[in-house]
Amino acid sequence: MKLYSTNNTAASVSFKEAVFNSMPQDKGLYMPVNIPQLDPEFISNLDKYTLPEIAFRVAKNLLGDAVPEADLKALIEDAINFDAPVVELEEDVYVLELFHGPSLAFKDFGARFMSRIMSYFLEAGEKQLDVLVATSGDTGGAVALGFLGVPNTRVTILYPKGKVSGIQEQQLTTNGQNIRALEVEGTFDDCQSLVKQAFTDAELNAEFRLTSANSINIARLVPQTFYYFNAYAQLLRQGKSKVVFAVPSGNFGNIGAGLLAWKMGLPIEQFIAATNANDTVPAFLKTGVYEPKPSVQTISNAMDVGNPSNWVRIADLFKEDTEALKKLIIGYSYDDAETVTAIEQVYDDYQYVVCPHTAIAWQALKDWQIRNSENDAAGVFLSTAHPCKFPDVIPARVASKIVVPEVVKELEGKAKQAVELSTDFADFKAYLLANK
Repeated sequence: MKLYSTNNTAASVSFKEAVFNSMPQDKGLYMPVNIPQLDPEFISNLDKYTLPEIAFRVAKNLLGDAVPEADLKALIEDAINFDAPVVELEEDVYVLELFHGPSLAFKDFGARFMSRIMSYFLEAGEKQLDVLVATSGDTGGAVALGFLGVPNTRVTILYPKGKVSGIQEQQLTTNGQNIRALEVEGTFDDCQSLVKQAFTDAELNAEFRLTSANSINIARLVPQTFYYFNAYAQLLRQGKSKVVFAVPSGNFGNIGAGLLAWKMGLPIEQFIAATNANDTVPAFLKTGVYEPKPSVQTISNAMDVGNPSNWVRIADLFKEDTEALKKLIIGYSYDDAETVTAIEQVYDDYQYVVCPHTAIAWQALKDWQIRNSENDAAGVFLSTAHPCKFPDVIPARVASKIVVPEVVKELEGKAKQAVELSTDFADFKAYLLANK
């Protein structure tokens, strides 16, 4: 597998180099030189395969000879050892539950795959790998659990102070071992900016072997394609062959992975990008003008991103064909009041509890279906996190119905370990150099 930078299509690097470098020095993002099509017969018979079997076939198709087949199969079976069921709520309305991994969020797919790929590529005697990750909530917890105890790696998580839920903060700050947490006096965009600056700082790159576990790393995007193929497999078993996906969208890595699956041949009729008040992309899809803006805090905190990094990848997939992009992707955005209403409506209609991000995706799907009533495609909205992570923003009558998993109960009483940090890059750099 060869990859190029979105800022320089002329040069290419190996998958291993892209995984470890995370972001090119020219500040672009890595994209595959070639996105091979999967065999149409395989896609039409997806219902005959398990999730690990689908994941292996998709990964092998993308990665080529970057990892030997036997090793790749073993790696996937270890990383993707939990389910991602599609649950029917009503006719042509399905929820794809992506919260059955150890951190109870869809980020487990990317974090577990990435940690194992990095560990696989690390050779004895090599310099320690320092993984930097900015999080708006769920990424940090998934990365922490994905890398916890992995030899010769150290993870530094940056999260915005006061802008993640209590359970999310516990998952970020109670691990110890090779996991460090930095509580930043700012927004997720500030955290992301600090990480990006670190990758282009000559002194830090000379001192450390830096990489990222954010969705800017291509190793995060590849495994996220797996659940789109697997969702389609489950629909085929129910006699459904047309599908629309509504995706809660913040940094746009999730929907970016879906588009990569589409590019590989998965027959997806429509993508619905569902955002909160941070509506940079929905606004672009309506006006044709892309204007990043400072993020605002909402109750769907994992989507509080005003300048989504992965949008450059999506634009790159379509090159200059903006009309084709706007035809395949439609955007909807909702404020906090609308999000709370959606949480209550989902419970009233189905006796099903959703997190705020999932509620936004459901509302977007329902609004799209009303406007496209002649379309008989199965509508699937992605549930990106377990609702137990957001008890304070879910209405009390609904929150009381949440069944809290044992892994969350085990966090109670654990001591928080976090260092406070300003948004000044000089302070972040000084911290890293002082804590080698």
